[in-house]
Amino acid sequence: MRTHRLLRLAVLGLTLAWTAPTMAQSFEGLDLAGQSKKKKKGSSSAKKKTTSTKRGKGKQTAPAAEATAAPAPETAAPVGNPATPPTTTTTTTPVAPATTAPAAATKPAAAPQGGGLGLDLTSDSDKPPAPTMTFDAVDVSGKTADRQRLDAAISLFKNDEYEKAAMASHELLGDPKLQGLHTEARYVLAKSLYRMGLYHSSLGEFSKILAVGPSTKFFKTSLEWLFFISRKTQNETVILDEIARYANYEFPEKFRNEFRYLLARYHFVRGRALDQVGQTENADKSFEEVKRLALTIPRTDPFYPRAKYLEGVAFFRNGTRNKDAALKRGNTDVLASVEAMKEVVRLTRPQSGRTGEQAKLDKSLRELAFMQLARTHYGMQQNRFSIFYLNKVERGNTQWLEALFESSWANYRIGQYEQALGNLITLSSPFFREEYFPEALILKAVIYYENCRYRESNLILQDFEHTYLPVHDELDSLVKKNMDASEYYTVLADVQKKNKDGLEKNGTDVLLERILRLALTDQDLKKTNDSILELEGEMDLFSNKGDTFKYSELSKQLLEGLKVQRTHLISKAGTMAKGKLETELGALKLLLANGLRIKFETTTKEKEFLEEQLKAGGRTAIVKKYKYSVAVADDQLYWPYEGEYWRDELGTYQYTMTKGCIERDTANRNIQSAGAM
Repeated sequence: MRTHRLLRLAVLGLTLAWTAPTMAQSFEGLDLAGQSKKKKKGSSSAKKKTTSTKRGKGKQTAPAAEATAAPAPETAAPVGNPATPPTTTTTTTPVAPATTAPAAATKPAAAPQGGGLGLDLTSDSDKPPAPTMTFDAVDVSGKTADRQRLDAAISLFKNDEYEKAAMASHELLGDPKLQGLHTEARYVLAKSLYRMGLYHSSLGEFSKILAVGPSTKFFKTSLEWLFFISRKTQNETVILDEIARYANYEFPEKFRNEFRYLLARYHFVRGRALDQVGQTENADKSFEEVKRLALTIPRTDPFYPRAKYLEGVAFFRNGTRNKDAALKRGNTDVLASVEAMKEVVRLTRPQSGRTGEQAKLDKSLRELAFMQLARTHYGMQQNRFSIFYLNKVERGNTQWLEALFESSWANYRIGQYEQALGNLITLSSPFFREEYFPEALILKAVIYYENCRYRESNLILQDFEHTYLPVHDELDSLVKKNMDASEYYTVLADVQKKNKDGLEKNGTDVLLERILRLALTDQDLKKTNDSILELEGEMDLFSNKGDTFKYSELSKQLLEGLKVQRTHLISKAGTMAKGKLETELGALKLLLANGLRIKFETTTKEKEFLEEQLKAGGRTAIVKKYKYSVAVADDQLYWPYEGEYWRDELGTYQYTMTKGCIERDTANRNIQSAGAM
């Protein structure tokens, strides 16, 4: 019996000795209740972490083990298997599926071995080999697949493949599930369109980013791109409305002064438009804002002269409310305008070291300042000052013909008829046949009338009526049609097309062409017209792109957007064209009326002259010969004009008045212009 008990104790000891390591193994690393909660929390936070770290290692051991656990939610270990830790809720769910991983993941669902304790006591030789994960076509950069798609678009942009980058970004925008990446994708799209030369399309995309508000990290940089686009488009006013929307936001420092100038320009254009429709009070506010913004730009900044010019025009606008010349000479606003323009002239002197584009802008601004100074002095009846500034406009420049014409009126006022008529000879040359100066003939008739050259004056007035009465009738007909704004622009566009294509024009077309040039003398309308032509040119660019881009959904959407912009601009241009045509019709009516008055006065004077001759038996002569000289300065050459025109002679003509009735000592008289008759 004793021997039997000892044998049982020995067997029990052997059993405990055999099973002790097994029990230790079964509880090694066991997740108890407290540990389970802690590990679950860690698992939740590790979900994003492992997608950016573990997968980036490129190893096949640890990622394979994680991959085997990926389908755990569907094939979780059976309840009651304490050896299977709760952390089998995977941390790598975004991993691309591999063919072997799911088979390994179903392993915990097999019938437990080792007495139901969930222990696998079989030898390693009996286990199947561990599955190997395949990484073919998988980007292991540690980013989600969605982010990888956006990064691919960015990479295309960096490699100058702008068409592909634009289409890839647009594809992301079409997926509502990727809402979090839409803003950045649109930013890439907008930049790609800019690089492709599709500036108006790019502006549309940047506008959508800005509309989201400053909460997005691309807000400030999108504001910067507005300035880049404004330098590429012919008409900066296209950008002005967009910039004005964000006037209350702080712009990047390097663009801050440019922004202030553009905002001042916006208020300047707005103020002029309000003046035209009679909203004087609101216009006053806009012009005051122009002056305020001009003061915020440092004198050393490149945009300061342009802002100063706008400030000067704003002061001039306020000062011209007084019609009396003497009151203007003492008006503080007029004097402030003169000083502002002089400052612009000083700042835009030609200097070495300035870039070609900057020098060109300075030259153009300098001319405008000279013109404004001349007009200001002309309004104050300081005619010689006016002539001085008009002569500063260089021959052949943009403002040169206008300067010649305005100089003619100033010369007429001080009795320098020879110079006034000489300027008009240049304006009537074949080189400028298409320019529109109807008042030039009125001035010429007035000069001949003043010198008792009645017959010549009447002939000039007949020529004026023959030339401009049909224009008046055509204008009157257009205005009375009461067409839509877009239709008024269509009339102008048809004439432009015929000019561009070189098509043959009939008499009506010639008149319409003249009206077109008349309308485009308004700079705001001209710039809007340039924008429309620029939009149409951008629409044509799509046909030059690759077929993949040309026929893409993106191209269709962009073209539709450009069409909407074009329709808006056409409506705006049509309204401006109608207003300009109505203004010019009124001016032409006044000129025709003044012509009739001059004709009446001329006929009356000619009748009186003939009656005096009859009474005196034909011995009375009102017209007498003038004394004149052909002497010129040492650096000039006197060359008789015999009807021919040479380009190098334009602007140098002086008409010699050989006879008349005006005494030479009556110069500098206070004579009103024909426009004030």
